[in-house]
Amino acid sequence: MPNGVEQAKGVEPASTCVVGLQWGDEAKGKIVDLLTDQHDLVVRYNGGANAGHTVVAGDKVFKFSLLPTGILRPNVRAVIANGVVLYPPQFLKEVQALRNAGIPVSAANLILSNHAHVIFPYHLEEERLTEQGGGQAIGTTKRGIGPCYSDKVGRACGIRVGELLDPAHLRKRLVEIVPRKNRLLRALAPTAEMIDVDRAAEPAASEPFTFDADALPYVTSSNSTAAGIWSGSGVSARRLKRVVGVIKAYSTRVGRGAFPTELDDGPDGIGELIRQTGKEFGVVTGRPRRCGWFDAVAVRHTVALNDVDELAVMLVDVLGVLDEVKICTAYRINGETTEDFPGDSELLQRCEPVCETLPGWRTDLSKARRLADLPAAARRYVDRLAELLGKRVSFISVGPDRAQTVVCS
Repeated sequence: MPNGVEQAKGVEPASTCVVGLQWGDEAKGKIVDLLTDQHDLVVRYNGGANAGHTVVAGDKVFKFSLLPTGILRPNVRAVIANGVVLYPPQFLKEVQALRNAGIPVSAANLILSNHAHVIFPYHLEEERLTEQGGGQAIGTTKRGIGPCYSDKVGRACGIRVGELLDPAHLRKRLVEIVPRKNRLLRALAPTAEMIDVDRAAEPAASEPFTFDADALPYVTSSNSTAAGIWSGSGVSARRLKRVVGVIKAYSTRVGRGAFPTELDDGPDGIGELIRQTGKEFGVVTGRPRRCGWFDAVAVRHTVALNDVDELAVMLVDVLGVLDEVKICTAYRINGETTEDFPGDSELLQRCEPVCETLPGWRTDLSKARRLADLPAAARRYVDRLAELLGKRVSFISVGPDRAQTVVCS
């Protein structure tokens, strides 16, 4: 947020939203890092330790799953807002890793909302058992995110970060909650691991970064669209001046689910080549991501859903190993062609991609810093994405480092 917390009377602070437009892993962390110098606060407003963000700065590589990437910049305050679900051991691990790297972390530059909800061991076990449940499995990261959000919505079993600061109160809550959770776990699987109160209470040792973030006043079920900012952080939608949609130059997805453009073409196929070249393995889980051609039908839908102003096209360099590239411009369903994204997941499963083919560029783009540095075929590909999505491209990423970015005028 430019202009910081204190504003001139009557002047609204302007905010920028960075939102992924595909199935995650679009390299949002790099764009947040690039934009941080233009803002005073960097706020994470949803999700949990299932996310993975990598920032490369010179010879240093930083990996986050909870902390906002803005923590790397001096004079910027990073905020974990109320819409996040927090796993305390992961939080402390990331804080310590930054300190070990010589980056100061304290309440002066990291604010953890006392309204954020806490993930406990029983959340992890519930998700693990659910994922083992055959037809119920959806391919999650088993980090307890979903069960924690369920408790947040249900209210009776939800515990917030602020409650960790009072061990006696926390224990009283857990004495009531843990037996209920054990009954649920036993119902999911007779051999389920039972959780005792002492083990569940261990997060009470969390470092006291909590702060009533509502007072900034920027911070107050997770929503990963731009619409989730208001509920997840307390930032008024009227202050949102810029929405940057982040897309990969191709598509990836983890876990199960429909993926019309997936290249499931074996160990010697294009899908595996993209996976290896783009290092498409989860930052948190290490799982290989499913890879496929860019899906303009799906992204056009999320562009409209998030009312995106501009685009950041990431990992364009990865496609530099191909002789030709394809873009899905429509779907074929039951013999009929449509450019509309179906709202029914079962219908999406039956969609066949209608693709157009463009020439590849077979060039190392890692040293490109200006549009003029890009080969004509790479420019044509990015221009075609902009045309199909109806939005201008502001950033083109040609590598993981901050400097490996073409900023379009």
